[in-house]
Amino acid sequence: MDEFEEKIPLDDEETPIEVQQVGIWPPKPSEPDSVRLSRLREKAKDLPQSPGVYFMKDINGVVIYVGKSRNLHDRVGSYFVPSADLGWGSQAKHMLLEFVADFDTLDCDSEVEALLMENRLIKDIHPRFNAQMMDDKSYPYLEITTRDDYPGVYVTRQPSSNGTKLYGPFVNSWALKQAIQHLQRAFKFRTCHLEIFEEDPKKRFFRPCLLYAIKQCTAPCADKITKEDYGEDLARLRRFLESKGSDVIKELMTEMQAASAAHEFEKAAALRDQIKALKSLSQRGTGGGTAADKDIQSEVFFHDHFAGLKSLQDLLEMPEPIRSIEGIDIAHFQGEATVGSLVSFVDGRPFKNGYRRFRIKTVTGIDDYKSIQEVVTRRYRDAGENNELYPDVILIDGGLGQLHAAQEAFNAMDVRPPMVISLAKREEEIFIQARQSPLKLSRTNAALKLLQHIRDEAHRFGQNYHHLLIQKQRFEKDVSQGKRPPRRGKIT
Repeated sequence: MDEFEEKIPLDDEETPIEVQQVGIWPPKPSEPDSVRLSRLREKAKDLPQSPGVYFMKDINGVVIYVGKSRNLHDRVGSYFVPSADLGWGSQAKHMLLEFVADFDTLDCDSEVEALLMENRLIKDIHPRFNAQMMDDKSYPYLEITTRDDYPGVYVTRQPSSNGTKLYGPFVNSWALKQAIQHLQRAFKFRTCHLEIFEEDPKKRFFRPCLLYAIKQCTAPCADKITKEDYGEDLARLRRFLESKGSDVIKELMTEMQAASAAHEFEKAAALRDQIKALKSLSQRGTGGGTAADKDIQSEVFFHDHFAGLKSLQDLLEMPEPIRSIEGIDIAHFQGEATVGSLVSFVDGRPFKNGYRRFRIKTVTGIDDYKSIQEVVTRRYRDAGENNELYPDVILIDGGLGQLHAAQEAFNAMDVRPPMVISLAKREEEIFIQARQSPLKLSRTNAALKLLQHIRDEAHRFGQNYHHLLIQKQRFEKDVSQGKRPPRRGKIT
């Protein structure tokens, strides 16, 4: 029996396939189905049994479907087994498989992170077979204002970059809003957008809203609570959000058990729903609360950037703190439309103004080494002539061969960069210039997490550009064959 020959249940939040919305069909592979599926099944056997995102591609390398899974090995492999049940119907599955010629994957730390990454990639790439998640919505945050005399608590998809404490992003918007209502019963914070000042004498004449009457707000707007007492309530709320255990949940469970013992089943059911909503707050991205940066998309997880930078500085034995890091990746499909991507991070956060993309001009066919050398030469030529500063660390996506290729390009320059490293996938080994043996860190190591974040962002950025070029080539071919009218404007 094939190791994938089993029923793989549909992941909780996987995007279903809507064949009616596909539009113009991609070209079908000329390879016999049995040979093609066997080849893809063998390739899937090397995938890790870990969460991640996968890309299904057609014969031109265009991504036609993006999905996520808690187990890439089982999920992706199950696509290429006729007996496997993927949960969204045999017709849709077989229609997708008619066009799949290859696939790619991107590892994630958790299933929740895979879900958020899937959302981000679908919005970037717009695959033909993904029917949902094509809007501009992002995942919500819980935001607590910190500069107000009486801080407010809000659910927002556009968090402020200053004067707030953020928690999230959260996967389930409805559950988050329900949880906020139940938290408000416990901590009685305000959710209005009124400007309330401690020294305002008019407060005592203000009529509070209904939330005060039903005991869900202490009404600082009407001077019903002091700034100090209100601050203590907010401090308890923050402790709840930032801790694994919760006295609030324990109290609710005790109350629920008491209601059940007294045969007050309706009340017990309501308390059960409150506990469930509060527990849903644990379904959020890692990182706890921190201030948002406008350069970071809402879907990106917040990590302890400074811990990652400090750990990386110690790992690389660099005398000065690391401020700037640039990551390089190469993307292509069977040697076609090869592109290079470069992402820039400052203080551990994406600096979008520093992102660059390169259409490879000097390399034909599949040659990642020469492609890396072209990107390195074009990007750092000025720095090599001492007309520009290098970043503190340059990260190459790949193993020892990719690192050596980059170093050969740097050796042709008069000025060398301070540090060049590479990060190999699967084993997540770190190769460092002038060191013979790679380093393999714990999966929880802050430096490794930071490097993975940069590597994955470079991969995402490169895949997006590669996809645009493939689309442009296909469009120009269709125009030359009279299949489409010329389009106004130019795809760049």
